[in-house]
Amino acid sequence: MLDADAPVPSFAVGEGYAAYRGPAIDVVAHRHAAFQVAIAVQGAVAIVDASGRCHRGAALAVAPMARHRILTGTDLLTFFVEPHCAFADRLRERCGDGITAAPELRGLTEAELRPVRPSRALDPRLVAAMDAVAAPGTSMPDVATQVGLSSQRLRTLARQQLGMPLLRWRAWVRLRVAAEALREGRSIADAAITGGFADQAHLTRWMREMMGLTPKLALPALRDQARRAT
Repeated sequence: MLDADAPVPSFAVGEGYAAYRGPAIDVVAHRHAAFQVAIAVQGAVAIVDASGRCHRGAALAVAPMARHRILTGTDLLTFFVEPHCAFADRLRERCGDGITAAPELRGLTEAELRPVRPSRALDPRLVAAMDAVAAPGTSMPDVATQVGLSSQRLRTLARQQLGMPLLRWRAWVRLRVAAEALREGRSIADAAITGGFADQAHLTRWMREMMGLTPKLALPALRDQARRAT
């Protein structure tokens, strides 16, 4: 459970979501494979989109694959909601494919994201493929066969309903696994291998691209949260 009153950065990873409390550290432009809800603990959060427009609000929702960066200097409570979860349906209707002010989410808590229920907006075969693609050594044709679709139809579903290829979704799932390994005390190099990345540099590149930060920056928050849980 994330401590909303934590004086130091903390990071929690749950089934279908992750939560961060602390200063804005994802200052590099990046694209998540999940929805993001960024809530200012005080004042407003500011997020710059791919066109350079700055969005400000007490709470902002960012759609998957919307390139953005959060301006520094803000104490945030941030939730990453994976697109196959039921809560993502609410965000999908609310924020479209960009960045949207979402003041009604100002009081969002982890409890509202649990228990994780499957999305009603996504094709169940696509949801099954999102689960299957994370298995080590699984190819896209194998996944398509498992869910009863052709490879082309599965690619089309992912593009239409997720707005991203399944290979990018797989990278996000691997990042989640690597983050869990870091939280449990593994080294960055070990976490990279555990998550299915080739090496530490590979993990760092993907984390910077998809979360705007590096494992080294994320490590203190992950470790602190693990200590709080014991």
